[in-house]
Amino acid sequence: MSEETSILNNYDQGGPLASMTSDYIYCSSNEAEDIIVDADDYQSINHHCPSVSDNTESNNIEQVAHMSDDEISGEIDREYTGQFEGPEKTLEVVFRRADGVQTSSFPANIKTGLRTLARTDLDAICKRARCTILSSVSNQYLDAYVLSESSLFVYNYMIVIKTCGTTTLLRCLAVLIELGKRLDLELDWVGYSRKNFNFPEDQCFPHGSFTQELDYLYSHRNLCNKLDGNGYTLGPITDDHWFVFIADKTLRSTPDLDNDRVLNIMMFDIDIEMADLFYYHKYQAKLNDEETDEEAVKRISFEQTKAAGIDALCPGAMFDPRAFEPCGYSMNAILYKSYCTMHITPEEGSSYASFETNQKLASYTALINNVVRTFKPKKFVMTLMADEGGVNEIAKGGCPLIGKAADSQIIVPSKIADGNKKNIVFKRSNLASITAENDCCCLMGNWTVEQDPIEENIRRSRGLTFT
Repeated sequence: MSEETSILNNYDQGGPLASMTSDYIYCSSNEAEDIIVDADDYQSINHHCPSVSDNTESNNIEQVAHMSDDEISGEIDREYTGQFEGPEKTLEVVFRRADGVQTSSFPANIKTGLRTLARTDLDAICKRARCTILSSVSNQYLDAYVLSESSLFVYNYMIVIKTCGTTTLLRCLAVLIELGKRLDLELDWVGYSRKNFNFPEDQCFPHGSFTQELDYLYSHRNLCNKLDGNGYTLGPITDDHWFVFIADKTLRSTPDLDNDRVLNIMMFDIDIEMADLFYYHKYQAKLNDEETDEEAVKRISFEQTKAAGIDALCPGAMFDPRAFEPCGYSMNAILYKSYCTMHITPEEGSSYASFETNQKLASYTALINNVVRTFKPKKFVMTLMADEGGVNEIAKGGCPLIGKAADSQIIVPSKIADGNKKNIVFKRSNLASITAENDCCCLMGNWTVEQDPIEENIRRSRGLTFT
């Protein structure tokens, strides 16, 4: 699929790994299976990583050859096929100080820890995931980066990466662990999640299947024993479902650390008129000869944000939107300690829009209704990952994932062909929930448009037989 380059060439030439500790080095086999190798053993390997005999059982690295496409992983030009894997992979990694001092004892509005990483370090992380940084916004609590495929959020002791398409998100985990060691930080909590793929055959290693992803995560235990977590599947296997991996070794001692939550809404087959707003050619390419290409991109990005009403979904926040050619849109918005992020792929047949936030709200009902009403999808998946304390802070009726199915309906006003208004009623078709690692609550539900009772009765009567 792409050229392979020697890990030692990368290491010797001062690549991203050159500045990291040398306890372990990452390699891969000819079958593209990554292997963690002790640095002392690695020194005996020829610098060009020649093939090693399969019969050498005593050697832990018999199949080590070289890392696949690391040198160009963030710069691959993929052929546009008209379809795109919209649903994102999400990796959240939380660190703690190696000296045992509670991170909560340091003001959150002072840059320290992960926020002191150089841009080259962040580029190295993204490169492993096969994406690049396009733009960023910051406030006193966090830095938010729009990526070529989704988003990156960096707090003092937490990093969140969301990538879509055929990115290789989990491959950046080893880099994150090593960068944390350089900053005297230890791994504290790891969460990885994604919905089942729409186009699984397009994915690259290690994302060929959830089993392959789990094997890959477990292989990192040589780097950090804190990765001894568990994988879960929520939702019906025959319909949209959610894969989750949690490794939670956190000892929480302050209220600010035990009420975290992340709400994600993944919408499919969005309204055609809404999807049409995210095609780049619909907007004036340049206002005048003096407008640069980057200025035009920024202008069109904000025009799309305003036209779609996305700005109204995050009032008071600092926005960083990005329009893509020929189509597509990403947006980060930050407000105090929280973020909102949106990613839209408008292609007909695979249109998709996602909205995610880690805002701590007593009720998410209004926000969820506004998001769904904006995009009017034919179906959507909603997930909530939260500590027990965070779930307990949500008011009764404050989230349709919590409570009875009858109380979880979402009603969206919509115009029909004759100009009259007709409500679209979304009904929760199923709900799944688990409590992982003692106190991490994961909830996932599917919503579909409720069939009109009259139309449903006609459909059923046509299929009835009485003999």
